[in-house]
Amino acid sequence: MELQRKIIHCDCDCFYASIEMRDNPELVGKPIAVGGSPERRGVVATCNYEARKFGIHSALASATARKRCPGLIIIRPDMEKYRLASQQMHQIFASYTPLIEPLSLDEAYLDVSDCKQHQGSATHIAEAIRQEVRDAIRITISAGIAPNKFLAKIASDWKKPDGQFVIRPEQVDAFVAELPVNKLHGVGKVTAGKMKRLGIDTCRDLRKLDNQQLQKYFGSFGERLHQLSLGIDNRPVQTERVRKSVSVENTYAADLPKLQNCLEELPDLMQQLAKRMDRIGADYSIHKQFIKIKFHDFVQTTVEMLSENCDMSNFTKLCEDGFARGSKPVRLLGIGVRLTPKPESDTDENPADQLSLTLEDQA
Repeated sequence: MELQRKIIHCDCDCFYASIEMRDNPELVGKPIAVGGSPERRGVVATCNYEARKFGIHSALASATARKRCPGLIIIRPDMEKYRLASQQMHQIFASYTPLIEPLSLDEAYLDVSDCKQHQGSATHIAEAIRQEVRDAIRITISAGIAPNKFLAKIASDWKKPDGQFVIRPEQVDAFVAELPVNKLHGVGKVTAGKMKRLGIDTCRDLRKLDNQQLQKYFGSFGERLHQLSLGIDNRPVQTERVRKSVSVENTYAADLPKLQNCLEELPDLMQQLAKRMDRIGADYSIHKQFIKIKFHDFVQTTVEMLSENCDMSNFTKLCEDGFARGSKPVRLLGIGVRLTPKPESDTDENPADQLSLTLEDQA
């Protein structure tokens, strides 16, 4: 039986772009994106809603974004400014509950089951949080309220931007039955395509498959799909987060034409990786090294090996193996390590530090 919780999923509306518009009102109403330069093969981290009308989205090449919208204003990210806003927002969250699970700088789950403010109403608590963020930080957030994390996250996207949506316990079954399967966490394009071929469009369709069929079509993911199709998600809000990897990557303004050119970039990448490793202290052990290569035609490959340290000779071997898979010019090169927590170590990490390493959509 599912535990009865009151979960709020808070998600800022185009976070980076909202901060930039807050600090420069002249940007309001204009299409803007936060990301890298089009001249240096940068990518869009996030964009405002005016830019999205042109089909611009996160991870889109900045050059492509500029072609779709010639008037697009592209702003270089200011991570320190975004981290400060995130810290202010989390202080507001903490005034309502200590049970906070940060997912990124601008996104978090809150368990308010035991919160006594606003007569314990999760709906009113979410409204109050959104108003405080609007007043104190001068940006907007959307919120989803539901009995579990899975549904709360879906609900927060239901009335974006600057809205909230509630899925009450008695509404779960009917709501989930009509939910498109591509809304389920873990269902990507490949799985969604397979489901489409099987005639599965909604969770109601998914419920018709028994465990044997789910196992046949979706392997070990089948049991999880069955639970989600019923709206079941017993995962608690976790205040401690375990880091699984640390990595760095560079997209090059000009392709690296040969293997030797790639190898010559490894020392610089190693230096960047070392700085990021310093941030996590001594709480983790390395158990793998890996390298990521994206060729000029956007075909991507990742090669990894068991290792207990950051060994340059290993990265060299991985690079050689990875390059051999395509033997063509490289536009992006990345290296990293897989981690495991050391026994009895404190694995609580600063989410702002963790998520500043990448530029992701802050929808």
